[in-house]
Amino acid sequence: MNRLQGKVALITGAARGIGLAIAKRFVEEGASVVINDLDPVLAEKAAAPLGGIALAADVSSSAAVARMFEQVAARCGRLDVLVNNAGISGVESDPELASQFRDKQLQQMAEMAAGGPIVTHLDATVNMTDENWRRMLAVHLDGTFYCSREALKIMNPQLSGSIINMGSIMGTAGGAGAASYCAAKAGILGFTRSLARELATRGIRVNAIAPGWIDTDMTSFLGEMKQLISAQTPLHRLGESDDIAWAAVYLASEEAKFVTGQVLSPNGGWHMSQ
Repeated sequence: MNRLQGKVALITGAARGIGLAIAKRFVEEGASVVINDLDPVLAEKAAAPLGGIALAADVSSSAAVARMFEQVAARCGRLDVLVNNAGISGVESDPELASQFRDKQLQQMAEMAAGGPIVTHLDATVNMTDENWRRMLAVHLDGTFYCSREALKIMNPQLSGSIINMGSIMGTAGGAGAASYCAAKAGILGFTRSLARELATRGIRVNAIAPGWIDTDMTSFLGEMKQLISAQTPLHRLGESDDIAWAAVYLASEEAKFVTGQVLSPNGGWHMSQ
C-alpha cells in the first residue's frame, strides 16, 4: 500500500482491460488517476468509482492529445506517471477479418502437425491496405510519441516523472500475420530506449512493459487458439490484466528508481529474450 502515494498518473486507453486494471492498482497504491479513452462515456464510467478524472481523446490525433494534457496541467497541476497503454488489434471492427485470421492460423497449424504440405497461407501483409497499416502505427506509435511529448511539458520542469510505454512480445519475437502490430510495438521499444537516455539528465525514467498473451477483450477473437497458446506457454495459461498492472505499479514506484530504458515482460515464459 501507498507505493504511489500523492502521485498523479494518466493512463491512456484505460476504460477497460489492462488500462483499467492499472488504474485500479494505482489508486489502491495511493495515486490520483486520469482515465483516458476514445469513448467519453466509458472513460467517465471507469473513472467515477476510482475518484479519477475522465478525459476523452484520440491518442492518434496530435491536436486532441495536446488539448488533453492542457486539461491535465490545469486540473492537476502536475503529472508524475504516464502510461501509454492505448492500442488496437486491427480487427475490432471487422469480425470477418478476425475470423479469417483465427481460422487460417488453426488450419495452418493442423497442416504442420500432419507433416504437410502447407497449403494455407496467411497472406496478411500482401492484402493489408494503406489505411489499416497507418491506423495501427498511428494509434500505437504516434500515440505514444504524442502523449510522451505533451507529458514532458509538465514533467520537465518538475525534474521528475515516470513514463511507461506498452510494448509487446510481438515487438521482439514477431508474429505471423501481424506485421503492422509488430512494427508498431518494435518502434515503441526503440522509442523507449532513446527517450530514457535523453531524459536521464532530468531525472525522468522511461520504461516499457511487453506483455505476452493476455486474456482481454482484445484477444477474445482468438477463440480456441487460446488453448494452443496456453499449451505453448511454460506457465500453462494466458496472462491476466492484473499481471500487467502490478508490473506498472513497480515501474511507477520508487522501488524502480534505478530502472530506466528497460523492458519488463510478463509473458508466462512464452518468450524469454527481451
